[in-house]
Amino acid sequence: MKIAVLVPQTIFTKTQQKTLASLGEVIYTNTQKICKTDYLLKLIKGANVLAADPDNLGGFEKAKPVLMQLIKSLPNLKGVALSTTSYGWIDLDYCKKRNIPVTNIPGYSREAVAEHTLALLLAAAKNILLSEKRTMNGKYTLELGMELKGKTLGVIGIGNIGSRTAELARAIGMKVIAYNHSPKHIPGVVMKSLSEVLKESDAIVIHTTHRKENEHFISKKELKQMKNGSIVVNTADRSIIDETAMVAAVKSQKVKSYVFEAEDLESGPLAGLEQVFAIKGYGWYTKESIERCYQIWVDNIIAIAKGKPKDVIKI
Repeated sequence: MKIAVLVPQTIFTKTQQKTLASLGEVIYTNTQKICKTDYLLKLIKGANVLAADPDNLGGFEKAKPVLMQLIKSLPNLKGVALSTTSYGWIDLDYCKKRNIPVTNIPGYSREAVAEHTLALLLAAAKNILLSEKRTMNGKYTLELGMELKGKTLGVIGIGNIGSRTAELARAIGMKVIAYNHSPKHIPGVVMKSLSEVLKESDAIVIHTTHRKENEHFISKKELKQMKNGSIVVNTADRSIIDETAMVAAVKSQKVKSYVFEAEDLESGPLAGLEQVFAIKGYGWYTKESIERCYQIWVDNIIAIAKGKPKDVIKI
């Protein structure tokens, strides 16, 4: 059994390292930074289990074609264990054709990302992000903020993280309504149609899953339904928003502030707009989340190696 782990050995505890070593030959990369594809292909040659992390592959937005090359080079692959909850960076259709199970790490960053989302919402409502941007540019002017107590928050995608964001929002006095692809019952949250959520919300947070069909889920039609002066926080996936349509919404003040996470912060139609705030996706990055993540990742690697994969992504 050969296991290829695309992170340095030192990120795991000694106990975790020993557990993995008991399964067979385990090889690691020597860095978490971007690696050349040729180096990775040589490193993982003959692997039966591939434990993949997007950092070595160029980040979420560039990892997919590189990971595809790696998977195609492994004829005896028993499974791929992703180090993340999101899975938009792997070709699930190809893996399904080859009967290769792909596992992810659901739930490990629930608290971290929900808290991060609320922090971004507060920062947008109080114009903290805008004030910082203006101050850095030497052009600070006072901008009227908004109190969130008594306002309506719309949650699009009320799964594991979205439900916790809803809890936190209710704790500061917000009314929470939500839309989800499948029926949900969340205490204190009123489920509504997407159109109703868009029309009734003062602020919207997006927590939908990373699926191909969700690309441009929020486009011109949906943006037009929002209240004037809405705040939108997207910590899920930038492709969910049609960015060309968002440009028009921001310029018309239909959307007062749009906050989103991305790997590339300097390109795309939204670049340079004062009321748009692009940040790196680090909401998950807390001590507690990291510890949970690596332990679940190790457990998933072991499960694949033993032929009993768990946390398998279903398509």
